[in-house]
Amino acid sequence: MVLSALLADDPTAALLTIDLNALKANYRLIAGRVAPAKASANIKANAYGLGIDLVVPALVEAGCQHFFVATLSEGVAARHNAQDATIFILNGFPKNAADIYETYRLTAVLGAEDEIIEFETALKAGKKLLPPALHIDTGMARLGLSLEEAHSYAARRATEKAPLSLSLLITHFVESEMRSSSVTENQIALFEKLRALFPGVPASLSNSSGVFLNKNISYDLVRPGYALYGGNPFLDEPNPMQPVIRLEAPIIQTRRIPKGTKIGYGGEITVTRDSVIATLSIGYGDGYPRGAKNTDIKQGADCLIAGQRCKILGRVSMDLVMADITDCPDGLVQRGMMATMIGDEITLDEVAAKSGTIGYEILVHLGPRFRRRILPTKD
Repeated sequence: MVLSALLADDPTAALLTIDLNALKANYRLIAGRVAPAKASANIKANAYGLGIDLVVPALVEAGCQHFFVATLSEGVAARHNAQDATIFILNGFPKNAADIYETYRLTAVLGAEDEIIEFETALKAGKKLLPPALHIDTGMARLGLSLEEAHSYAARRATEKAPLSLSLLITHFVESEMRSSSVTENQIALFEKLRALFPGVPASLSNSSGVFLNKNISYDLVRPGYALYGGNPFLDEPNPMQPVIRLEAPIIQTRRIPKGTKIGYGGEITVTRDSVIATLSIGYGDGYPRGAKNTDIKQGADCLIAGQRCKILGRVSMDLVMADITDCPDGLVQRGMMATMIGDEITLDEVAAKSGTIGYEILVHLGPRFRRRILPTKD
């Protein structure tokens, strides 16, 4: 039997709650903020770990008709859930892939000269391909035409009677989560100049953070991702988004240990008082970050048990986490209770910061071993 079919009734499995109403509310908040520009949804990495088959129908209900994915397989999955949407494939135009683009009506994002040539060759061969987007690099040094290549391509287009029809002009911010960044200001100014090279082509610049920087850079389409899933689009500022996930783990054992006991693999933390610890059924095998550990020399993450903040003790194991419940009232914490790993005052971004990572990474690593509760629940 498939594991997912067995998880629903497994009391030893951690619980991931996904709030689709919050997801839709986050989309509508962004869409309202950028109007009359349109808001798309970035659903890379299987919708940031939450599942394309779950997330895309909810976003379509909220009014989303433009999606960005990384790979062709993600694009095909999105098409099955959004028959009429525009679906952009960010990771280029692979060789010999024209048939897939044509069959599933996917929109290529061209970011290299050879991709442009291959796309034009496919059109000449009779492939019915949707007008592609054009990606220009303005500072990431990752994907996209260089500035020199962009100018060269624009000059070539000016000599053609029927240049390739483009659906969108895009670039990618380097550090838009940092307000007053000179890098971001330079990218915005550069993108303005690049738009002039491709008159009449709709433009897209803003990611989640860009949406909240300046409405003037919304252009024709914004491309939020992390914020849709409840992540904070800015560093060290109040989060305007609703939380979409809640992660809880069952307590499978409690025990008393004497002062001086070392905890977990490597004995990286030593309790400095007689303590009570709870062992939780969750670990890095589920996607909970190993960096969440508290050690004798490192401050890490907390969880919530019986409404009390409790420190994670020592290394995060593959399947287990230990937490300090000494300060919880005697007898209140029982085997079978749930500890909140992400939720309430323990935010996704807090856990990420205390684990030395980013919330994006935690989201996309949320594993298949969870019981999953989808809100609103279906009758």
